[in-house]
Amino acid sequence: MSLERFEHSIESLALRNVVRHWAEARGGRRMPGWDNLNPAAIKAQLAIIWSWRFDPVSRQFIGRLAGERIESVLGMSVRGTPMSEVFARHDYAMALARHTRVVTEPAFYRGHGLVFRHLDRFDIGERIILPLADDGEHADGIIGATEFHSNYGTPPKDVERGAEIEEWFTLA
Repeated sequence: MSLERFEHSIESLALRNVVRHWAEARGGRRMPGWDNLNPAAIKAQLAIIWSWRFDPVSRQFIGRLAGERIESVLGMSVRGTPMSEVFARHDYAMALARHTRVVTEPAFYRGHGLVFRHLDRFDIGERIILPLADDGEHADGIIGATEFHSNYGTPPKDVERGAEIEEWFTLA
C-alpha cells in the first residue's frame, strides 16, 4: 500500500505522527476532510504544520493556517491569503506545481534536503504533503508539515544548492 510506503520513507518522528493522524482521521474514506482533523492529536507538531484550501475553479490555493515556525520562515500569516501572495518572494511556480499535483492525482509528497532557501538562510530538513477531501473522495486541500533546522551564510556542503529531493507516492 502506498500510504505504508510513504510513512516508512519518512525519517522524522514528528512527520510520521502527522501521517498517522491523517490515516486515523480518514476513517473509512479515501481521504480525511479538514473538519476530520483533530489539532489536539497533533498538538506537538502544530508549530510545523501548514494547510491550504484548493479552489478547483480558479486553480488557486488559499491559506488555512501555518504554525509559528512556518510563519517565521514565510514572514507572514497564510490564513485567507492566496498562495501567490505568500510565495511572491519565494518559488511560487514550484510550490504551485507541487501542491497541485498532490490534489489532482491525488498523491503523497515527501521532500528532504534543502527545504527552504531565502537570501542567506538555508533550511535543511524534511517536508510532507497530504491531500484533504471534505467529501472523502475528491481532494480539495492539503495539509503539510516541514521539520527543519536553519543554517545561515552558506549551505552545508552535503546539500546541493537549491535542491530538495522529491519523492511521490500515489494515493491508492
